[in-house]
Amino acid sequence: MLLGIRPLMARCLAACCIGIAAAPQCLAESKFPTKPIRLLVGFVPGGFTDIAGRMIGQGLSETFGVPVVVENRPGANGVIAAQLTARAAPDGYTFYVASPGHTTNAILQTKAGYDPVRDFTPLSLFAEIPNVLVVSPSIPARTLKEFLALARDRPMPLTQASAGVGSPGHLIGELLQLTTKTRFTHVPYKGSGPLMTDLMSGLVDFSFPSTAAALPYVSQKRLRALALASSKRSDAYPDIPTISEAGVPGFQVSTWYGALGPARMPKALVTTLSAEIVRLARKPDVQARLRNAGAEPFGTTPEDFRSFIASDYEKWSKVIKAANIAPE
Repeated sequence: MLLGIRPLMARCLAACCIGIAAAPQCLAESKFPTKPIRLLVGFVPGGFTDIAGRMIGQGLSETFGVPVVVENRPGANGVIAAQLTARAAPDGYTFYVASPGHTTNAILQTKAGYDPVRDFTPLSLFAEIPNVLVVSPSIPARTLKEFLALARDRPMPLTQASAGVGSPGHLIGELLQLTTKTRFTHVPYKGSGPLMTDLMSGLVDFSFPSTAAALPYVSQKRLRALALASSKRSDAYPDIPTISEAGVPGFQVSTWYGALGPARMPKALVTTLSAEIVRLARKPDVQARLRNAGAEPFGTTPEDFRSFIASDYEKWSKVIKAANIAPE
């Protein structure tokens, strides 16, 4: 069974509250921090990974009273930042903002050089952005069931646009094919601008972009939203059902963002950092900023985050193998 992000919340709430209460004691005992903290972001400024990193950095700096330096180290879809984190000392002064590429890079890139579970210490998930199935206006389907029926009946496969091979949108489409026994033709793009233009004009049939990228066009009736890939409906778009609700039970995927440090970090330090990130994710002003950016706030224990990453890695390993997506 696929492990979704949302079900983790119920299990980890009590543990997180205990961690938050214990954080000042852990902080006092370890005398952490005594110097600036380095927070790595594997992408250029301006994207959501960078936004999430700066939110976390600002919050930690205010709590700990030391600078948290957000360092953008773009390259190889986040691999460079992951490698630097994995090789850093496990003293709490270096960690990074991970996203789905943390697990898929280790499968798709032969030179990634890290194990996404063994080589890191999970701190907490921070936020998620739902992906939404949107279709071109030229596609007559108005529900997921109609879309899947159309995909099965057409002599030529529907064309799926994505931001590139191995991107979240691409892999969600591959998972939907495997789950529903349908067949699509993948069309990779190098940018969301050309992708959206071709999707609205009908040159490609459908895509799985983030809600933040797609729904402005949906509101203008230039695209049609059929279902969310996430495990729960969005508070901002309550009329859009999930794929699971719409006819594919158990289907749940989201684009997630969380904080990871190097392996073998001391437990007390992990508790302190994790509790503070959870506290940040639950502050009303932070939640408002996240939702304005199209994201849903989150927060988990380190243990649940580790289980989630392991499950994510296993799930995408199976999808990538079944879809015969070759490593780079």
